Amino acid sequence: MLPLAAALLTFPALGQNEGWVPLFDGHSIQGWVVKSGKAAYTVEDGAIVGRTVDGSPNSFLCSPKEYGDFELEFEVKVSDGLNSGVQIRSSLKDLDKDQFGGRVNGPQVEIESGPGQAGYIYGEATGLGWLSPKPKNDEPGSAHNYFKNGEWNHYRVVAKGARIQTWLNGQPVDDLTHEEIYKSHPKGLIGLQVHGIKKGTGPFEVRWRNLKIKELK
Repeated sequence: MLPLAAALLTFPALGQNEGWVPLFDGHSIQGWVVKSGKAAYTVEDGAIVGRTVDGSPNSFLCSPKEYGDFELEFEVKVSDGLNSGVQIRSSLKDLDKDQFGGRVNGPQVEIESGPGQAGYIYGEATGLGWLSPKPKNDEPGSAHNYFKNGEWNHYRVVAKGARIQTWLNGQPVDDLTHEEIYKSHPKGLIGLQVHGIKKGTGPFEVRWRNLKIKELK
């Protein structure tokens, strides 16, 4: 496998428009559906805003379409103290048991205020915990300061086969190859998470804008 620095050169530079499709037009989330919880999602000032609801489990605003191999970019701003994430290649399980229309499960790109582990990959509701080795093993350097607290942050995600690469504000964070999660989740939904909170805490919010995707062959 190429070193991560070299791998950066194997994908198109940021800003190229060929093949990109917006996931959100800045005005409407029609077609997207909320699963696994009851957080409130609205559109404000050209951004999708997810707000916590006391006592709700993790909630996800899920895309109308599934994606397999792709490059994804988005910007996000999150309240200090709120853990969040973006699901990729995710599916729904327990459809007949879950009161919110199915439990979202699959790889999640971590979002959290710094210093922290934003940009690493977690196996949401998969039983695998962290998919990325560094936070799983609490290795030095797994917590970083690439995330700008209280500001907009730019994420880039490239998923190609069993390999998932992430960048945060231009900094490479993860280069993960995980055959097990690829076997169970080769394609699936994009999901914008609002993490569950305990009653009496919050309210917190997370905002997304400039979401776009390019499918890879």
